[in-house]
Amino acid sequence: MEVVRRLLAVQAQDPRSARLALRARSAGLTSAGVDRALGEDRSLLVAWLCRGTVHLVAREDYPWLLALTAPARFANSRRRLDQEGVAPAEAERAVETIERALAEEGPLTRAELGERIAAKGIPTEGQATPHLLMLASLSGIAVRGPLRGGEQAFALTRDWLGIEPPGELTGDERAGALAELARRYLAAHGPAAAADLATWAGIGLWDARAGLAAIAAELVEVGELVDLADREPRAEPIPARLLASFDPYLLGWRDRAFAVPAEHAKRVQPGGGIVRAAATIDGVAVGTWKARRRDERIAVELEPFGELHPDAETALDEEIADIARFEGRTVPSRPG
Repeated sequence: MEVVRRLLAVQAQDPRSARLALRARSAGLTSAGVDRALGEDRSLLVAWLCRGTVHLVAREDYPWLLALTAPARFANSRRRLDQEGVAPAEAERAVETIERALAEEGPLTRAELGERIAAKGIPTEGQATPHLLMLASLSGIAVRGPLRGGEQAFALTRDWLGIEPPGELTGDERAGALAELARRYLAAHGPAAAADLATWAGIGLWDARAGLAAIAAELVEVGELVDLADREPRAEPIPARLLASFDPYLLGWRDRAFAVPAEHAKRVQPGGGIVRAAATIDGVAVGTWKARRRDERIAVELEPFGELHPDAETALDEEIADIARFEGRTVPSRPG
């Protein structure tokens, strides 16, 4: 799906928000279409990538992105497992158990895999199970596979995608992957700085600088930032959008002050890693929003930071209607 390829990776611990991120950057796409790409076409997948959380990516970008970003996550994964009372040998047995269960039984849910792990006498309490599943994903053993009752089950990578877990990158391969990462990141988020790339991808600043240096001939300076020289001009003004929580526009840079005014930053990012759904006008957050879904209806409640211009209200109403279309729902009629 082209919109995912343009973004490279979309944070997806909230599946509905990840789908809405694609809606905001496309025309005519539906949530059901995304589900088909995930479960039938398998052109998209969800796996632990980049900065240590699950991301939605195109199938062809999964191997190199995992090979590049996973090594930096292993130490943290083992530390978290130790905090959950899972010894290194137990973690290794758990990954073996996950691989065997998926090979013998096919895709399984988180709860089902937790049962298989617990049956081996390995701790699964607290956050142990999700961190063991993360370790299996970082190892290239498992990815999120088919949908089951609104939840993505885990599948064996070689069965679901027909590929073996990617091996360690050689020096030249890693340099090439860093260059591709820098190029693709700027395509979606430029102009930006090396610190922005490092933060977004979860890599070291030195690696981010190396990636940008490798494509220096393709870049132009934009003040203290850099961008791709062949970028097409952006639409002016930027269309009004209702961005879901954890949207790439709110996560793509180290400093988001250009998108979220400082006086309202806490309303969008209250802390604890939370990034709330935001309404934007010409690229600047003017409020937050939330939705209530019941049966086949969706009611969206805007919480503006101040009084909105009538044109802005109209544009955001059109966004509400498009979210309803995307999800196959209707918007309740307003009284009066």
